[in-house]
Order: sequence, then structure tokens, then C-alpha cells
Amino acid sequence: MQTVQRPTGAFVGASWGALLIGGSAFLIGLWNAQMQLNEKGYYLTLLLFGLFAAVSLQKTVRDRAEGLPVTGIYAGLCWVSLIAAILLITVGLWNATLAPSEKGFYAMSFTLSLFAVVAVQKNVRDLNSVREPEPKAAID
Repeated sequence: MQTVQRPTGAFVGASWGALLIGGSAFLIGLWNAQMQLNEKGYYLTLLLFGLFAAVSLQKTVRDRAEGLPVTGIYAGLCWVSLIAAILLITVGLWNATLAPSEKGFYAMSFTLSLFAVVAVQKNVRDLNSVREPEPKAAID
């Protein structure tokens, strides 16, 4: 088992900050948008779906790197889910009746949120593994 280095406070703070900024910007943009409620729901659902898919894929890749068992079908579903979320928001924004600057705003805040949630999940996992002591061998 490889040793996990404790992430720096600056990296943990920057990761959480990026997630809060990206997610908040996306949500505030939706709140203030002049679009129908079903459109707002579509974009909100894609944000949540994308965040979950990104975290799940990151965990799957890391589990495999650490030698933990991950089924091929689950890993495939993680990839398909993340790609689907990205494709769906791309198609939605491409066809939306929004100004190009608004489309860019949503695309960038979505991308920032996906990147940040992966970094936050990595930090949470690293901090958790640093805090947990190694299990002691049983004495016979």
C-alpha cells in the first residue's frame, strides 16, 4: 500500500473555494435566468448528475490504482455518466436561446464545478486515510 501525503491547507481551501464559487455561480445564474422552470430544472439536474458522476469516476479510478476491486461495469457506467452529463449540457447550451456570454458562463461554471468536486473528493479521501491509523496485526 502506498503512503498518502496529507494535502496542504492551501490546496484543501482552494478546492473547496473553487467548488463553492463554481456551484454558486451556476446556481445564482439559474436563479436569475429568464428561462422557463423546466429549463432551470434541466440545468440543475445536469449539474447534480455531473458532480455525482465526476466524484464516482474519481473514486473508481483511485480504487483501481490502489488495487481495490472495482467491477468493469461500474467503471464503465461512471465514464458513460460523466460523458453523458457533459454532452447533455453541451447540447442544451448549444440549442438554448441565451446570449453567447451566458452560454459561456454556464459552461465555465459547470466545468469549474466538475474539476473542483474531484479535487475536494480527493482531499477528503486523503485526509481520511491520513487520520486513520494502520490496522495493527493480530497477535496470535
